[in-house]
Amino acid sequence: MDGLHIENLSMRFDLPNGTHVQALKDVSIELNTGEIMSVLGPSGCGKTTLLNIVAGFLAPTDGQVRLNGHIVTGPDAERGMVFQKGALFEWMNVRKNVDFGPRMKSMPKKQRDEIVDHLLETVGLQDFKEKAVYELSGGMQQRVALARCLANDPDVILMDEPLGALDALTREKMQGLVLKLWKETGKTVILITHSVEEALLLGERLLVMAPRPGRIHKEYRLPFADRGVEADLREVKKSEGFGETREEILSMIWEMEEEIMGRSETAA
Repeated sequence: MDGLHIENLSMRFDLPNGTHVQALKDVSIELNTGEIMSVLGPSGCGKTTLLNIVAGFLAPTDGQVRLNGHIVTGPDAERGMVFQKGALFEWMNVRKNVDFGPRMKSMPKKQRDEIVDHLLETVGLQDFKEKAVYELSGGMQQRVALARCLANDPDVILMDEPLGALDALTREKMQGLVLKLWKETGKTVILITHSVEEALLLGERLLVMAPRPGRIHKEYRLPFADRGVEADLREVKKSEGFGETREEILSMIWEMEEEIMGRSETAA
C-alpha cells in the first residue's frame, strides 16, 4: 500500500490542572506518492501537531499514520523535515550541513560529494559551499535546509512554515524553488503555511483545517502548483480561479477566527 495514509488521527493534550486540549479529532488523509499538499487554517487548528505526528515526533492519542504500508512509530530518514528556521548546524559550513545525513549513513565520500554537489547546484548554492551558515541570508539558509533534507532521499518532505520568516521577494523565489524540487524529485510534500496565497500556489491539494477540535473543514484540488512549475508565479496569481478561490478561503478562515474570538469573549 504505497503513499501516506493518515487514519482517524486524534491528539489530546492533558493539562496539569485536570483539563485537556483536543488538538486533533478523527483526521483522515490519503496522499499518493508524488503529491504536494498545503495545509492552512486559523491558529490552534492543529496544523503543526498533525505534521509532528507524521514526522514521528509525537505519538497520537488515537489513529495511526502509515507510509508505504508500515506504521509510523517514530522519526525516520524516510520523512524529512524543513522547519521555519533552517535548524542548521551553525558550527559547520554549507557543504558539511548538506553532507551530514549521508555521512551518518556511512556513505562513501565520493558518493556523498556527488550528492552534495548536485543538490547545491540545484538550489543555486554551489559557489557558497565553503561558507559558514551565519554568513548566509535567511533565504540562502532555507535553501541549505532544503538541500540537507533532500540529501537523505526521504519519501516524504514535511515543511512547517518554511518560508514564513522571509521577505516578500525572497519568499516568492523560494516558492518557485519548492515547486521545481517537487516536480524534479517526485517527492511527496506536505507544507504548512499561514498564507492563503502560498497555500494556493504550492498545493495541488489544499486542506483548510478548523479548530477546537482540529479537523479537516474543506479540501480543494487545484491546478496552480502545476502551472507554477513552468510559469511565472505572478502570472499564476492572475490566472482564472486563483483570486476567487483565495477570497473564498480567506472568508472561511476569517469566519473561524471570528467564532474563536466570540468563544473567548464568552469565556471571559
